[in-house]
Amino acid sequence: MAPTLTDVAKRADVALSTASRAFSDPQRLGPDTLRKVLAAAQELGYQGAKPGEPQAAGSTVAMVVPDIANPVYGTLVKAAQGEGRRRKQTLVLHDTDRDPEREREAITHLRSQVAAIVLCSSRLPADELVELCGSTPSVLINQEHDDVDCVLADAADGLRQAVDYLAALGHRRIAFVSGSHHSWSSPRRVRLVEELTAEAGIELEVLDWQAETVAAGTAVAASVLATGASAVITHNDLVAIGVIKGARALGVDVPDGLSVIGIDDVALTEVSRPSLTSISIPWSKAGALSVELLGPILGGHRMPPRKHLLPAQLVVRESTAPASR
Repeated sequence: MAPTLTDVAKRADVALSTASRAFSDPQRLGPDTLRKVLAAAQELGYQGAKPGEPQAAGSTVAMVVPDIANPVYGTLVKAAQGEGRRRKQTLVLHDTDRDPEREREAITHLRSQVAAIVLCSSRLPADELVELCGSTPSVLINQEHDDVDCVLADAADGLRQAVDYLAALGHRRIAFVSGSHHSWSSPRRVRLVEELTAEAGIELEVLDWQAETVAAGTAVAASVLATGASAVITHNDLVAIGVIKGARALGVDVPDGLSVIGIDDVALTEVSRPSLTSISIPWSKAGALSVELLGPILGGHRMPPRKHLLPAQLVVRESTAPASR
């Protein structure tokens, strides 16, 4: 098995983040530490990029997504590709089908084939992502780590708007349908909704993780109705659309019998029947920003990693109404 950056860190007796900086941002290390890491890498045969080596225009950037069939990732990829074209870069796509092991395999293969990697809504822990990418520059979307640039949605503000809106409509018992247990954002959204509903004096029923698809939403509709909730917020728009379909099949109209709010605000929200109230997240901006952030790094100008928080906004449509049950 080829040596990893973790192996180098252990051999040099330094932190993983320190070993990573030896290849991606060597000026942040003292000369003795840098020599120690590079010596360990040479002893192990670790093949990383040369410290500080710039990548000119024409480089290839990989984007790894969990499910290209989800409209969110189509939006991300299209925007990233547009920004890459402007920079004369090529974007390659890898769909992991929401499988953590496939994601590991993809990153392990791509890190030596491309100049940089954008990781979208990863199903792996952030520390593992940093280890897998090694010295290959990376940006995380919808995932957080101190050692790389991260593009995040302001879920707290978006969910606060949704809970406040439901409270104003008179809803006193709501349900929340969580996403995949591999998702970084799902448990955080659950915690946020728990805090927000407690503050608002609203009863909450959390339905454990579901596949993030229309079919999963249709299947969970009966469980949502069984909670006695008059409104539901779902992990994404696809699940919300499925809940509407499932509720209708069970004889419950939306929004008269159940108010439904999704998250993401994909294009389908406007054409669903009824049109879907959703927390809008600027995924197109996230896609373009992820490639933009790589520009200075690939040009040899490493900047301190930052977290970029994008605004979320509740968009009210036809799937929500005053409480009636």
